[in-house]
Amino acid sequence: MQKLDNAENTLAGGKLATAKLSKALKNNYVRTAILGLILLGGVLGFWFGFKAVLRTEYPFLAVASGSMMPTLNRGDLIIVQGVTNASEIYTAPAPNGTIIVFFRPNDPGELIVHRAIKKVENNGLIYIQTKGDNNPSPDFWTGPGTNGGLISMELLIGRVVGWVPWLGNVPLFLRTPQGMLVIILLFLVILFIEYVPWLAKKAKTKG
Repeated sequence: MQKLDNAENTLAGGKLATAKLSKALKNNYVRTAILGLILLGGVLGFWFGFKAVLRTEYPFLAVASGSMMPTLNRGDLIIVQGVTNASEIYTAPAPNGTIIVFFRPNDPGELIVHRAIKKVENNGLIYIQTKGDNNPSPDFWTGPGTNGGLISMELLIGRVVGWVPWLGNVPLFLRTPQGMLVIILLFLVILFIEYVPWLAKKAKTKG
């Protein structure tokens, strides 16, 4: 009899839990939260998946200047693949040399996308000369990781394997004060859309 009672209690508890879950799922806030978590999971999975496949921490970047015109325009979204060996970089004048992305020697917080036009070996280390297609002369870099105006492989993030015109304007805009204002306004609109029906329903219930 005791075993039968325990089974009945377990079944009753399961039905109660299912009913509570069903009721919770009918709540707009719960459904919105679940949808938000699913979207967040999808975005994170997409991002980390591409980081793993492309072997770099920066798989997608937006071009922020016109130094690589006409090949790359400001606002283009570039796809970057990590480089493990200097042999993966082909050096030649435009339009043949590999387009690479690297840390600016004097400012590691800034990323540069220029073309590799020459490789030089010095004391067992490979250094690369770079140039923007739209610049009149090759770059001359100074600071850590440079030698004679050239950058070392240590500063290299990867090579550009593709790009999508104009799509990079979205992240570029969102970094501006106007873009931040748009994000805040969208957040307030979403809150308004969610909150107003709840207030109307509450008022109707009281009435």
